[in-house]
Amino acid sequence: MGTTAEHLLVTDSAISADLRVVVLAGGLSYERDVSLRSGRRVLDALRAVGVEAELRDADVALLPALAADPPDAVVIALHGATGEDGSLRGVLDLCDVPYVGCDARASRVAWDKPSAKAVLREAGIPTPDWVALPHDRFSELGAVAVLDRIVDRLGVPLMVKPAQGGSGLGGAVVRDAAALPAAMVGCFAYYSTALVERYVPGMDVAVSVVDLGDGPQALPPVEIVPRNGVYDYAARYTAGRTTWHAPARLDPEIAATVADVALAAHTALGLRDLSRVDVIVDAAGQPHVLEVNVSPGMTETSLLPLAVQAAGLDFGRLLGTLVARAAARLTKH
Repeated sequence: MGTTAEHLLVTDSAISADLRVVVLAGGLSYERDVSLRSGRRVLDALRAVGVEAELRDADVALLPALAADPPDAVVIALHGATGEDGSLRGVLDLCDVPYVGCDARASRVAWDKPSAKAVLREAGIPTPDWVALPHDRFSELGAVAVLDRIVDRLGVPLMVKPAQGGSGLGGAVVRDAAALPAAMVGCFAYYSTALVERYVPGMDVAVSVVDLGDGPQALPPVEIVPRNGVYDYAARYTAGRTTWHAPARLDPEIAATVADVALAAHTALGLRDLSRVDVIVDAAGQPHVLEVNVSPGMTETSLLPLAVQAAGLDFGRLLGTLVARAAARLTKH
């Protein structure tokens, strides 16, 4: 169920020149700098198609400003908890300010990786086996005993990452059981619960999903080839650390399966407008969903803009269409 540029062709008539948009970027998470870069890219793209847009931070001045002069819609370019744990979306709902992206409930579930993986597993969507371990349980039950059981159950290699968070922060591939304790310590520095999952070797692929009015559609998958083999923070945002192939170098049949799995994940989690589904395609061509991002990066090295380009779409016009759809939701409400 892959898509083509023709299926997602947007016209300028879908974008109202009268729209006034606030782009939220910054915040106080570890991903503040990336968020600001995303926000500026979104701002420039919207202005390029004639949408009146301004950039604001999520700070104490935000709610008074929204109350005094409500925008037609908000684009959330905040990464980390502020933009993705559902709390800000809930506040925007209270203020009757529409926004691009999923609602607060779906955002909360997708943000918590163990919860999201449980939903995916229940829906029959393949995701690597895992265990979620809060730091308190890790200490109370004895670190050595707990880690021994994890290795017995899941084997090695393993992927260790914070149960909540993004941009690869706090993540590590553990190829030897002796390295697991250090990986757990590094993970707990970013969040109080670690997600330890079976590491699946294969092609790292990101599938962006957008809904421009005809239901969710998968954009061309983007293949990620980090120079050091791990797609960590440095690999994501440092020039020369990663090579991307858009579209991914997949057989058409496998690419269609990957698109179907991404769409199924987007739907199972109750998402809306846009998302990015991170997938590993193993040697047999089977996709495994790792996580789903409800506020994808929009920087010059981010995966959703690369997918938009690969689909032959204009980034600003796509964003403008999503903004117009968000603004219309308030009218219907």
